[in-house]
Amino acid sequence: MTHDVIILGGSYAGLSAGLQLARARRKVLVIDTGLRRNRFAATSHGFLTQDGSTPAEIAAEARSQLMEYRTVEWLQTEATRAERVQDGFKVALRQGPDVTGKRLILATGVADVLPELTGLAERWGRSVFHCPYCHGYELDEGRIGVLATSPLSMHQALMLPDWGPTTFFINGTFEPDAEQLQQLARRNVTVEHGLIDRLEGERVDVVMKDGRVLPMDGIFTATGTVVSAPFAEQLGCALDDGPLGRYIRTDAMKATTVPGVFACGDAARPTGSVALAVGDGAMAGAATHRSLMFD
Repeated sequence: MTHDVIILGGSYAGLSAGLQLARARRKVLVIDTGLRRNRFAATSHGFLTQDGSTPAEIAAEARSQLMEYRTVEWLQTEATRAERVQDGFKVALRQGPDVTGKRLILATGVADVLPELTGLAERWGRSVFHCPYCHGYELDEGRIGVLATSPLSMHQALMLPDWGPTTFFINGTFEPDAEQLQQLARRNVTVEHGLIDRLEGERVDVVMKDGRVLPMDGIFTATGTVVSAPFAEQLGCALDDGPLGRYIRTDAMKATTVPGVFACGDAARPTGSVALAVGDGAMAGAATHRSLMFD
C-alpha cells in the first residue's frame, strides 16, 4: 500500500505533523526509533500546558492521541534509506519490507556532539545543559558555569546572568579581546582562564588543572549538532550551515529544495526546542496536506 505521507521521526515535530494530516483523513505512516534528543533530561520546560512534564510523558501522550486516528500507522524501527520513485518515495527499513508514500516529512531531529571533558557526558541533561530557557529557572539563581566551546560561547556567557551569578570557563578555547571583556564585566560575569581537568560531584564541581575546585549548580555549553539521519543527503535536499551545525534548508512552509519532501523540528532549524518543534510540525503537516491537494 502507498501511504499519502511517510513521516521519518516520531518525536515532537513528527507527531505534530502527523496530527494535522490525520485530521485531514490522510493515510500516514510514522517511522521512529524512539531516541528523542531530550531523553537525557528529567523534565521539559517552556511548552504551554506541559511545563515541568517529563519528555517521555509528553511524547507518550502525543503518540496516544495521534494513534486514535484510524488512518495512522506506526512502525517502531529504523529507516535506512529514502529515495524518489515514479509516484513518490520509497523508504527502506532495517527490518521489514520497503514502504512507499506520495510525500515525505523529515522529522529526524539532531544529535548533540558533546565537548570532550571527563565527567560531562554522564551529567548531560541533569546538571550540564545547552538551553537556559529550558533549564535555567530551575537552578534557582544558583551558581552557573558556561563552558566555552568556541568564541560563539560569548553569547551564552552574556545571557546566563539573568538566571544566576555566572562564571565563564574559557578552558583554552579562545581569548576574549578587550571589548569582549568589557561586555562580560558589564554583565558581572566572572572569567576563568584556567584549564579544566574534569567535572565531578553530585551537582557539578569543576576541578581545575591547578587543583582548585569550583562548585556550580549547573553548567551550560554550546554543543555541536548533526542531523540524526542521512535522508536529506540521500534525496538531494540542500542543507545550510548554522552556528551549531548543518540543518535542512526549508522555506516558510517547511518545504525542502526537493519537491514532495518537507522537513521540520530540530533537523530543519538552526536551533530548537519542544515548543518550536511542535509549531514546525504543525506547519509541515498542513503544508504537506496542501501539496497533496493542489500540487
